[in-house]
Amino acid sequence: MRTYRELAFRLKQELANLRLWRFPPSIASIPRPPTLRSPVEQLRGTAFAAEIVRLADEILRHRFPIFGGVIETGPQIRWRRDYINSVETGTPYFRRVPFLDFRRVGDHKYVWEINRHQHLVVLAQAYRFTGNAEYLMEAQRQLEIWMAQNPPLRGINWASALEVAFRALSWVWVDRIAGEALPPAFRRVFLDALNLHGCYLERNLSIYFSPNTHLLGEAVALHTLGTLYPEFPRGARWRRLGAELVAQQMERQVREDGVHFEQSAYYHVYALDFFLWHELLGQTSEQYRERLLRMAEYLDALMGPGGRLPLIGDDDGGRVFHPYGDRAGFGRATLATCGVRFGKPEWIRSPDDLAEQAAWWVGHSWGRGFCPAAGLSGLRTRSGPPGVPPAKSHSRLFPQSGIAIMASGNVHIVIKAGGFGPSTAGHSHSDALSVVCRHGSSDLLVNSGTYTYSDPVWRDRFRGSAAHNTIRIDGKDQAKPAGPFRWNGRPEVQIHEWSSNDERDWLDAECRYSGFRHRRRFLLLKPDLLFVLDQVEGPPGEHLVEQFWHAGSADAFVRMAFSHSAEAIGTWRSQVFGNKETGAGRRVLYRGALPVLLAAGISFGAPPEAVTIEGLILNLRCRDGRIVRAAMS
Repeated sequence: MRTYRELAFRLKQELANLRLWRFPPSIASIPRPPTLRSPVEQLRGTAFAAEIVRLADEILRHRFPIFGGVIETGPQIRWRRDYINSVETGTPYFRRVPFLDFRRVGDHKYVWEINRHQHLVVLAQAYRFTGNAEYLMEAQRQLEIWMAQNPPLRGINWASALEVAFRALSWVWVDRIAGEALPPAFRRVFLDALNLHGCYLERNLSIYFSPNTHLLGEAVALHTLGTLYPEFPRGARWRRLGAELVAQQMERQVREDGVHFEQSAYYHVYALDFFLWHELLGQTSEQYRERLLRMAEYLDALMGPGGRLPLIGDDDGGRVFHPYGDRAGFGRATLATCGVRFGKPEWIRSPDDLAEQAAWWVGHSWGRGFCPAAGLSGLRTRSGPPGVPPAKSHSRLFPQSGIAIMASGNVHIVIKAGGFGPSTAGHSHSDALSVVCRHGSSDLLVNSGTYTYSDPVWRDRFRGSAAHNTIRIDGKDQAKPAGPFRWNGRPEVQIHEWSSNDERDWLDAECRYSGFRHRRRFLLLKPDLLFVLDQVEGPPGEHLVEQFWHAGSADAFVRMAFSHSAEAIGTWRSQVFGNKETGAGRRVLYRGALPVLLAAGISFGAPPEAVTIEGLILNLRCRDGRIVRAAMS
């Protein structure tokens, strides 16, 4: 129920919007064009520059890389069109656009992704790398057509303040990279429109609508405009207001252990980029920087020696900067930027990771004391010089979020022993006590991903318990889905015990929901054996208990043994938002009275043959004849 304070806020907001709609502002003076030379000079001739030119050539042909696919618009881009579902909307006042109604507007994610204009940054970069004016002329043409098709505060591309923020940040980058080459008359129109974006953001901050990464992104964009364009009439206010909100969101959205509160690995990277960019631009507190460092430490632990992000929680395909390339490796560029900014070379897994983001964000002096671009190429990376062993991954528990990392050499295990996210838990999955495993760069156990936000059947299927390496009881998820971004009746998740030493890692946790108690124990006997024991208790009567396992490939199951018979099942996996493919899965079924014990053994060395249960002791027999007994208590 809305409070009087919220109602007053929204009324004031709408009156300000109506004034902005009827009387769009204009800037009195045009800021001088900036010059951004350092990263361009450093990266010209590199593999990254070649990839930028390749992408820009595709964009010249109006072929846009979106969510792992390509959208072809033809000669005339229709900016309010969902090209995937062939639905196009008009230009009503933005509050009247039903952007969540798939039948009327199509999939808004596809509309908004291209309207973030991050591809225009690619065109500006290609122009600076090659000197080919056609890239910049194309960016100008697209901007002129966009402004004509999207008048102020009208249509779907003004319906989300976060999307306005993303577009504003892209326009800032176009101006910083190539503004000096834009025709002065066009640049004046362009900056007038950019100023309008700032006025819109000030009036439409998601204080009540979506006070999570939406509000964070809007505040970061507002602060960016106020900092880099102090000549804008309200620039000083934007800088102060944006800084205040970002500082508040750092305290609110990031837990003490450094994990973002959405309980999503992808959203953690997304939020870390926002917070990091803000830190690079403005004065932040020591407490802010300490929590930012903890966010980076968590990301480093989460990616492990393979440097790839496990798909825990939602992955919507978005990225603050340069949303192109290998999506599972996006965290590497973010962590490399943190490595340069905070003097942590062990976070830079490869020099190539610096080109996507660090060279542009930190390789140029935006303000106070940043690392000069010349220093980027000289940094020692994670692998170190020849003869120096790479940095080791360490086992650790992140207690507030309930994420446990078990590590041994190239074995990397991530356990989700925490609950759902706050409020409606919109980006959480029904994945309590789930586990993902990697051996070096190979995926053994994986989560299924996200795939879609708009199709309710597929949305619930990909975020349900059966899509994760955990237990489902009587066909019920751990909470009840209530729309695409809401869960009702969320479970209670508790960690009983965690310990780690050179010989073994141990985690004992439980999840309670719908009258059932699922207790799961993990034991990693280093270097290469993982035991999992599930104990399920509940009301009298017959119950169906399903233990699900999802692998990176069918061959991975050679490394697993189960206490009960397991059947192969058809599964789906989405490694990129908007795309799905068939996956490899196994399901262990038990039907009968509770309590019941189910066990699994995973060997990263000699393949296992069988696992048996004696009370709380597991016996694992490997094909090399070795028998290992593990006490799970």
